[in-house]
Amino acid sequence: MSKVHIKINNMPLEVEGGTLLIDAARQLGIDIPHMCYHHDQESKAHCRLCVVEVKGQRKLQTSCTTPVSEGMEVFTDTQKVYDAQVGILELMLADHKQNCLSCARSGNCELQTLCRRFNLLVPDLPDISSSEPLRVDNPSIVRDPAKCVKCGRCVKTCRDVQGIAALTYSGRSAGFRVTTAFDLPMAETDCVLCGQCSLVCPVGAIVEEDSTAAVRRAIQDPAKHVVVQVAPSVRVALGDEFGFAPGAIVTGQMTTALRMLGFDKVFDTNFAADLTIMEEGSELLERLNKGGKLPLITSCSPGWVTFVEKHHPELMEHLSTAKSPQGMFGAVVKTYYAQQMGWDPHDIVSVSVMPCTAKKFEARRPELGRDGYQDVDYVLTTRELAKLIRYEGLELKVLPESEFDSPLGTATGAGAIFGATGGVMEAALRTAYELYTGKTLKKLEFEAVRGFDGIKEAVIDLNGTPLKVAVAHTLKNADELLKRAHEYAFLEIMACPGGCIGGGGQPIGTDNALRQKRIDALYRLDASLPLRKSHENPEIKAIYERFFTAPLSHKAHELLHTHYQEQNTVSKIG
Repeated sequence: MSKVHIKINNMPLEVEGGTLLIDAARQLGIDIPHMCYHHDQESKAHCRLCVVEVKGQRKLQTSCTTPVSEGMEVFTDTQKVYDAQVGILELMLADHKQNCLSCARSGNCELQTLCRRFNLLVPDLPDISSSEPLRVDNPSIVRDPAKCVKCGRCVKTCRDVQGIAALTYSGRSAGFRVTTAFDLPMAETDCVLCGQCSLVCPVGAIVEEDSTAAVRRAIQDPAKHVVVQVAPSVRVALGDEFGFAPGAIVTGQMTTALRMLGFDKVFDTNFAADLTIMEEGSELLERLNKGGKLPLITSCSPGWVTFVEKHHPELMEHLSTAKSPQGMFGAVVKTYYAQQMGWDPHDIVSVSVMPCTAKKFEARRPELGRDGYQDVDYVLTTRELAKLIRYEGLELKVLPESEFDSPLGTATGAGAIFGATGGVMEAALRTAYELYTGKTLKKLEFEAVRGFDGIKEAVIDLNGTPLKVAVAHTLKNADELLKRAHEYAFLEIMACPGGCIGGGGQPIGTDNALRQKRIDALYRLDASLPLRKSHENPEIKAIYERFFTAPLSHKAHELLHTHYQEQNTVSKIG
């Protein structure tokens, strides 16, 4: 597109034609106030905070929907603009419950930031905010209607990114609100609890269910052995909360911080990712050799699994029965590891740190436990881990680095890339190829399944046997891929954009640019490790020799595999 020449606040600027004014202003270092606008979403112009004056236009224009044109003169700092923005902010404050000190987003709230910017310290208008109570009706997501600013970001993400539309609008004028279909609890709607809505919410209207207090109580209980596992994508996202460069790998500092928080053992979920590959890869080979149901579809993303149970129950027999790495690790900790240590599993508190709010729901599944206990007791998001680190007063940047504990702390590069879209597929192919052909891969990188494209396809040559595979991330892309699922032998699907690195429990501010940096970091981590294939992990070999005997053995099926069941949703009513 051709260049156009404009002026913003009398400063000349050359930009691509079609650029929105809000984005053009940013090129001059001008941040136009906004609430509903999000650069990864189509513009909505709901809030009107981003208004500007355009020379020759009688009315103020919304900069999030107005493209540049040749010779345009724009003003962002006139009194007319200021008065309009202040008036809108005052109306928002009047309809927003102002209990900031008890809000999960205090200090990281876009409305709070704008009020400081405009020096709106004391509201002038009376409080007309909703009297609706907190909606705590599932293990993953908490909604606070009294804080909602009706920006529509959550609705847009749920509909346009995930293709779910569990969140919607109801009412008009003063009764306009964001809610669920028929105002049902989220778990009873089409919602899969992925938490993408919480990532884009500018305020505290949608947040994760907070388990930090419960975890602290467990750590303080001398009768309990409190162990923690950490997912691969947490180590490339946690640094965002503490001033590291985007995509920084903070594994060593994070491990030290967890020990200083009081966890008895700090383990690596990547170990369980390697274990998942052994089971899932063996399951793929068994289905290929014995004529089982194809395609085999990955099952490590709990949002995706719930999507199948709610929207595509006919595909449940195609899902791998292998538990997710979180589920496998929890089972191993309370059986194999408990036996090794001589601990009663009822005295073990198993905590996982995950990038995903849906993992909280997954941990509560009755099939992920036995003998009166759950394999995973508490799930913390990356955001919640950051809260605990701040509570303890730890400065992550200056902490020394340390290693994970053994025997559940050794992992390969294959386990590390689980956090990126295409990573599970690539990890599985590294192992499946060598187990199937008996040959050593000359090149470990399966580049065809890498990248941020919504759907990726590849054909892998297994010693003369073509294996057609595909990868999708986001549920909207998954739904599209499923229309031709019969064409493939193996599918990897992740619910969240970019995979786990873009999970709903990652730091606020996560966007597609950050997701790409985290993906790049995981591949750097993989390339730096001495072991890059799951079946070569010595601790994986040891656990099979000492405990499971072999992949898909009776004990492996008992502890490392699961089943699925159809869930009813509002979309099936009538």
